[in-house]
Amino acid sequence: MSYIQQSFSVQFEYKVFFTEKIFDTANTDFANFLESRAEKGIRKKLLFIVDDGVTKHHDYLQDQITAYFENIDGFELIQDIIVVPGGEASKNDLQLFYWLVNTLDQHAIDRHSYVVGIGGGSVLDLVGYVAAVSHRGVKHIRIPTTVLSQNDSGVGVKNGINYHGKKNFLGTFAPPAAVFNDATFLATLDERDWRSGMVEAVKVALIKDAGFFDWMESHAGLLTQADPASLQYLIRRCAELHMAHIGGAGDPFESGSSRPLDFGHWSAHKLEQLTDFELRHGEAVSIGIALDSVYSWLTGMLDADSLDRIIKLLKELRLPLYHPLLEIEDDQSAIVAGLEEFREHLGGQLTISLLRAIGKGQEVHSIDLAILRKAVNMLRDKW
Repeated sequence: MSYIQQSFSVQFEYKVFFTEKIFDTANTDFANFLESRAEKGIRKKLLFIVDDGVTKHHDYLQDQITAYFENIDGFELIQDIIVVPGGEASKNDLQLFYWLVNTLDQHAIDRHSYVVGIGGGSVLDLVGYVAAVSHRGVKHIRIPTTVLSQNDSGVGVKNGINYHGKKNFLGTFAPPAAVFNDATFLATLDERDWRSGMVEAVKVALIKDAGFFDWMESHAGLLTQADPASLQYLIRRCAELHMAHIGGAGDPFESGSSRPLDFGHWSAHKLEQLTDFELRHGEAVSIGIALDSVYSWLTGMLDADSLDRIIKLLKELRLPLYHPLLEIEDDQSAIVAGLEEFREHLGGQLTISLLRAIGKGQEVHSIDLAILRKAVNMLRDKW
């Protein structure tokens, strides 16, 4: 037998910036980043793709972006920003994906260029995927505009769209060139969006940082009022924990079967699909966290006091704990199919994160459906 072998590694590096009024000409954060990427003799293009919910509340954005780029050398702004539907609908529309790829082609966006996504997590997922598959990888910059995207999906390395009703079936691991969290965009979110966005902070605290969970308990009142300082601390700490996991877990592209940052997500992904995405992602994750926390207690992993604290915090943040589509009649029930779909999405054996304690997750490789049904019934009847 004869063969040739090669082995190499690729280092990725990107920064998450925290700023306000990013395209105010007095704010040089974005300009400084671009200037650090400028190359003599190469004029790089920038194409902006923006969530329509953002343009609705910030109708000055087009003019502001145009004015901002008047004094930045080495870059060519594609004058008309591309506006796309926001929310999960943007990830369900294959024709929108193809149209955006064609748009990059029409504007001759090459691998020296940048695609800049501004919007919630769904739009950023779509834009990142479009960039990643065009020319085998156009650089993309993320400007998340929701609590959920600023503290979770927007700072990570995943991109994707839904396919045949399966969440993120098509996608890539492609880190952004940079992320800019602009607090200004949060001021125009409706209550349902900023409230559901906080659940990812609850999730990461439960599996990674008991002290952060304690902080959320003591600041729950301020958080439910969208206190700016409290919300900004929550976003930053959650983003720190997510990025620390991506860089420190040794499996940033999820090549194994472990996915601890998806605590509470196996049922959440299925609930989103079953409700035709009427449930916000954060709302579905809140229900998933409640379900898996009760299951952890029923199996003897988690103590009763910790379970009570988790349920109390979710309720104080006015997040949902139950949905009728959780009901399990038998092993053919719709929500049960979510277990196999979750396993299939990552491959290998089923791996579900549960709780050993607040701040300490533990992975299991099987779920007892009788106990799971009991957990669903408790969520329905007790709280």
